[in-house]
Amino acid sequence: VLYGPPGIGKTSLAWCVANITKSYYAGINATTSNVEELRKLIAQAKLRKSGTGQKTILFIDEIHRFNKAQQDVLLPDVEDGNPVLIGATVHNPFFSLAAPLVSRSLVCELKPLKEKDIIDILLAALKDKTKGLGAIKVDIDKKALGFIAKASEGDARRALNALEVGVLTTPKSKDGAVQFTLEVAEDSIQKKAVVYDKDEDGHYDTASAFIKSMRGS
Repeated sequence: VLYGPPGIGKTSLAWCVANITKSYYAGINATTSNVEELRKLIAQAKLRKSGTGQKTILFIDEIHRFNKAQQDVLLPDVEDGNPVLIGATVHNPFFSLAAPLVSRSLVCELKPLKEKDIIDILLAALKDKTKGLGAIKVDIDKKALGFIAKASEGDARRALNALEVGVLTTPKSKDGAVQFTLEVAEDSIQKKAVVYDKDEDGHYDTASAFIKSMRGS
């Protein structure tokens, strides 16, 4: 069970496990799935294993959305490792999942991505010509890159969405490149940069706002 905040790569990690182990990947979302689909996927996994010897990774996103009866359907086959279950949740599984399922699982808590990790992901997306934005010439400001990384609060999905929105909606300059500035970044992620400077007006404006908020409370 992969437990952690959104946008840190839980689904990607499950896909990587299936790819590295050469397992068949079957992914569903608990918000739209039901017992009938679970039984069907489990039956297919058994046939696949008996026929070709290939294991099945059953990935269930938002697994906490399954009720106790739905979770109980998984128990016998998960215990036998057929299929191999990987569940993802943003809620603490020790409270949100049934105890029998948790006792048969390895719970891995994943932490939010660091700003450096987000920047690396954004730069990779800008270079990738197949699945990213590499086919478009983008001149991105370091401040804009850092701002998106900070404003996304460890959520890579949010950061990538902001980058894509900014690149695709900003008109190209005369040299054919998209000028991705701090202003573009603010509009793309719908959040303004907080102006704070130690020695100039931003410091006093921030202190004044803080004092007024305390007074108002």
